[in-house]
Amino acid sequence: MTSQKHIVIIGAGVGGTATAARLAKQGFRVTVVEKNDFSGGRCSLIHHEGHRFDQGPSLYLMPKIFKEAFADLDEKIEDHIDLLKCENNYKVHFYDGDSIHLTSDLVRMKNEIERYEGEGEKPFLNYLKFLSESHIHYERSLIMALKRNFEAWYEMFQPKYAPEVFHLHLFHKVYSRAAKYFKSKKMRMAFTFQSMYMGMSPFDAPATYNLLQYTEFAEGIWYPRGGFNKVVQSLEQIATQKYGASFIYNAPVSKINVDLQSKITTGVTLENGEIIQADAVVCNADLIYAYNHLLPPCSWSKRVGESKLTSSSISFYWSMDRIIPQLDVHNIFLANAYQESFDEIFKHHSLPSEPSFYVNVPSRIDPSAAPEGKDSVIVLVPIGHIVPGKAKDYDQMVSKARQMVLDVLKARLGYDISRYIAHEDFNHPVKWQQKFNLWRGSILGLSHDVFQVLWFRPSTKDSTGRFDNLFFVGASTHPGTGVPIVLCGSKLTADQVTKHFGYKTIKSTKPRPIHLQEFDTSKVWYYAAFLFVLICSLFYGFPQENGTAASFINGHLPRSFRVQ
Repeated sequence: MTSQKHIVIIGAGVGGTATAARLAKQGFRVTVVEKNDFSGGRCSLIHHEGHRFDQGPSLYLMPKIFKEAFADLDEKIEDHIDLLKCENNYKVHFYDGDSIHLTSDLVRMKNEIERYEGEGEKPFLNYLKFLSESHIHYERSLIMALKRNFEAWYEMFQPKYAPEVFHLHLFHKVYSRAAKYFKSKKMRMAFTFQSMYMGMSPFDAPATYNLLQYTEFAEGIWYPRGGFNKVVQSLEQIATQKYGASFIYNAPVSKINVDLQSKITTGVTLENGEIIQADAVVCNADLIYAYNHLLPPCSWSKRVGESKLTSSSISFYWSMDRIIPQLDVHNIFLANAYQESFDEIFKHHSLPSEPSFYVNVPSRIDPSAAPEGKDSVIVLVPIGHIVPGKAKDYDQMVSKARQMVLDVLKARLGYDISRYIAHEDFNHPVKWQQKFNLWRGSILGLSHDVFQVLWFRPSTKDSTGRFDNLFFVGASTHPGTGVPIVLCGSKLTADQVTKHFGYKTIKSTKPRPIHLQEFDTSKVWYYAAFLFVLICSLFYGFPQENGTAASFINGHLPRSFRVQ
């Protein structure tokens, strides 16, 4: 290393901030430029007269990943964040007024399971078998997907991964696997709605994502005192005060500067005309937005812009003038027309006629979230993302969603809470797009279909192959969406940048990139034979509820490549 390299990071979201801290620790000069005047992106806060709301994430899951992220920075997370454990994971309200508490307490869960699945040994054993399967999904996904970067296609097609295709149930769906263990509709609903956190329908999401249920029941649901943004604040403090990174706010980027002939980026130009030179750029802005607005156009940019997206949301932030005791920290209200409501979101890209929705009351666990004697209430109603050419009146949709939510709350809680709402803020797809440059207002980026994960997902390094020093981190980049998953991605991206410049990586177990290896041509036949066996196994063992393997693959290809 002859001189300190300068890295510019676009966006102070979770991924950008964590990557900044990691790279600054490695000795890089790091500058983070953020379009807004606050940190965190979607993981930010809204304040109103003593009320505090998490604008996006509110469930602190997979706590070991957070702990590891801080440990990598030579810090103890408990020195920065006061974590509060939820006594109940959720209170789930069903369509007929019935409700259930989901909890990590096995004694209480046994009683709840028996209420719906019947008494005897089998119902509870089935619940434990479901947890066992989701535990396998969790542990093996950590190793195979979340902590490994797939820099070349052949890294995914290795014999050691063959059993994982079956253990992870990649070609089954979240709902179909739950249906194997639970016979009642209500229990199937209670153990599948979590796919909403990935912005996906449980009838479409790969069964692998049952790992969310595992972490909730085995590790619990937590909340950082002061709001989820405390995680980002702490990472920024470490990055700046300990390792010397700098953050510039109110600095929207107009373009990433490139030298097409040399195949490199040279820095960024801000909207005010300022140019910041850099030896490499890490983009934490929405990936699809960046490829279509910050970089020179290309066919790949257009194709990724048409990829399958996660849902959007209408989110309400209510300052209540009193405490609403019937609401727990995390509350789920499920529609009777469960599958139909998801179809309206993901197939028709609309507001469901009977929505399932999530209600969070941070003041129930952290009194600092609201003035004394009052509550802060967040309501998230999943809806379809923006569809080009199909104009919608989102203000009217917000009014309709608000009334539907209030009607459901009145029916299931027993009284009208609308009279206690002292103030309201809200987000809808256009607002999400305007605030955070989210492509078509999709709040969680690219979907996690089978052919949009692992090597198929946009890479942590420029997927077009045009720029050798352009890197990505965030929801639409490998390994995927969600705060803990993006934290895993920050390590993968930081390691890749570090290796690019010849710095020594920390605790890196990834193989060297193909261009740094002496390629053994004898491996070609080895991988070809393995790939042939894998494809044959796929077609032979493909689950019948998904149709044929060929139709499944065809349905997940970009539209321009599909057989009609």
